[in-house]
Amino acid sequence: MSGLGGTSVIFDLDGTLVDSEPNYFEAGRHILAEHGAPGFTWADHERYVGISTLETVTLWKREYGLRASVEELLAAKNRRYLELARTSTRAYPQMREFVELLASEGVPMAVASGSSPEAITAILAGTGLDAHLRTVVSADEVDRGKPAPDVFLEAARRLGAAPGDCVVLEDAAPGAAAAHAAGMRCIAIPYVAAQADAPEFATADLLLRGGQGEFTARAAYDWLLN
Repeated sequence: MSGLGGTSVIFDLDGTLVDSEPNYFEAGRHILAEHGAPGFTWADHERYVGISTLETVTLWKREYGLRASVEELLAAKNRRYLELARTSTRAYPQMREFVELLASEGVPMAVASGSSPEAITAILAGTGLDAHLRTVVSADEVDRGKPAPDVFLEAARRLGAAPGDCVVLEDAAPGAAAAHAAGMRCIAIPYVAAQADAPEFATADLLLRGGQGEFTARAAYDWLLN
């Protein structure tokens, strides 16, 4: 038993464990341009950080007046994203260190993500994080994506952990809201710095306003111990 007692840790994937947003942006820009909506910028992309791919393309169809069906857009974006995810996703070094530290202590861990099961599997395998993160829940497997708590509650169920014993690491406001709704503690590491003042992040137990630049494995571990 580790010094963390009965604590389990649940990680969001995109923007928390790995810097995958550039790949989502590139996939989105590509698909929108193909469907007659060029000029998609990083600032445009930031509006969709933290919500599922299905919700994103549903919003795009309406906002950009796209002719393709939501199903077609979803399939195209996932296909393009997977091509990028397999070859060019970087794990944040301090996050990798944190996962390895928790694994060495025998702390139960899971990944709970808005991405598709295929994308999660591809990223974890491509980064080697799958060696330690074997319990994985996709929003595709539950009724509602974040900010609903479903994906985190399902992760806790699979770990055999009570929600109150779980700590979530999240980079996006909808994820912080989902952790709070699940009755879990939350370490928030905002991916979009300008969103650090979002009310959802005010519910976090530890808010690192500086994002990944402020996160260290040792400090996070010491916080969990205390």
